[in-house]
This record gives sequence, structure tokens and C-alpha cells, in this order.
Amino acid sequence: MRYELYYWPSIQGRGEFVRLALEEAAADYVDVVSQSGARGGVPALLRFLEGRAIEHQPFAPPFLKAGRLVIGQTANILFYLGGRHGLAPETETGRLWTHQLQLTIADLVQEVHDTHHPISTNLYYEDQRLEARRRAHDFVRTRAPKYLGYFDKMLARGKKGASYIAGPQLTYADLSLFQMIEGLRYAFPRAMTRIERKCSRVVELHDRIAARPRIAAYLASNRRPPFNEEGIFRHYKELDV
Repeated sequence: MRYELYYWPSIQGRGEFVRLALEEAAADYVDVVSQSGARGGVPALLRFLEGRAIEHQPFAPPFLKAGRLVIGQTANILFYLGGRHGLAPETETGRLWTHQLQLTIADLVQEVHDTHHPISTNLYYEDQRLEARRRAHDFVRTRAPKYLGYFDKMLARGKKGASYIAGPQLTYADLSLFQMIEGLRYAFPRAMTRIERKCSRVVELHDRIAARPRIAAYLASNRRPPFNEEGIFRHYKELDV
């Protein structure tokens, strides 16, 4: 089965967490919106969001078409892919724990977004610059260290022989943690130099994920959109303290 991933073009955003899982799984997929022609581009995405004939219509991208299934929400997509492609534990307890970790990562992603859009997504960054600066400064001083410290602690608590966040097996939560470090380094390079000193296990996990053959090949390819100031992770010098 060939998966169809729908997400906004030219940005990593929440869709990148799904892409990393698909790449690590060597899954057959197409990034629909990045394709040209009648079946690609933003119109293809909008047809799903506006189509009345879809029973389980997604609210917003990313969403994944898998056969007749249309699955929305990043954590929900990863829960589905994890079970199908060996990126989640086999036990119910393990699957729920991995999903819980992913939902916590989703909370962190939202807080990152709110550093540059603290009032409304309908306003430009320039319209809320002062509020963004105040929000971002609190984020890098208190919130980011708290989240990354939690994940570092969970890695330290792993059972003997455990190499990954949910146990001895690589899961989609590990791939998502890798992406979080990548994004935070882009958005807050100065602050992350300081924060990373206290979460060495998360940094070490990031480095191991980056070295995995399929991930390394993807990172070096043109399939991975570059970071920019249109996605969730944005670099504004005045926000990085």
C-alpha cells in the first residue's frame, strides 16, 4: 500500500514528524502537496479539508491516507504507523507509553509555536513582537529546560539495556525527539547551547538517530524541506536569549 501524506508545502512543521517515521520504516509514500499536476499541490489538500463526502474529515494537516483510511493529527498518525512498521512496542502498555510521550512532545511543539505567535495565528509576527519576546524568553529559561529535562530523566530511568525513550526498541517517539532537538537548535541556537548541558541523554539520542542510515540519507536528500521562518521552528535573533 502506498501512503499519501498531506501537509503544507515548503515547511517541515508537524508533517516532519510523520515524514521521519515513514523514512525510517522505508515505507512507500508520496508527499502529495509537493507533487505537481492535477492530483498534487495545495488544491489536493484543500479537497480533503473541504470535501463533504469524507466520513472522518480531518480538521487540519497533517493527515495520512492509507487505503480507505484518512487519519489526522500527528500523534494519531504515528500511533497507526508505529503499530504497522515496528516503530512501537508490541505490548499495550508499551504502545500507550509511547503514545503518551508523543503527546507530551506535541505539547512542547505547541509551546514552540506560541513563542512567535503568542496572541493569534491570524496576526503576523511583527504585530505581536513584544509579546513574542516576553513569551520566548520565558520559554527558553523555564519551559524548554523543563520538557527536555523530563525526557532526559525518562531516558535515565530506562530498564537495564534500554537504549531508547520507550525501552530497548526504537520508536516513533525517539524520531520525534530527534526532530525537537533539530528544531530547537535552529530556533534558539544560543539558548540551546546552555540548555543541552543539562540534558545530555537527549542529545546523545539525537546523535544516534541522525546516524541511522535511512535517516541520514533522508537528511541529505531534497525530500526534507529546510527550516525557514514560515514553519513552527523559526529563528528570530531577539527571541534567542
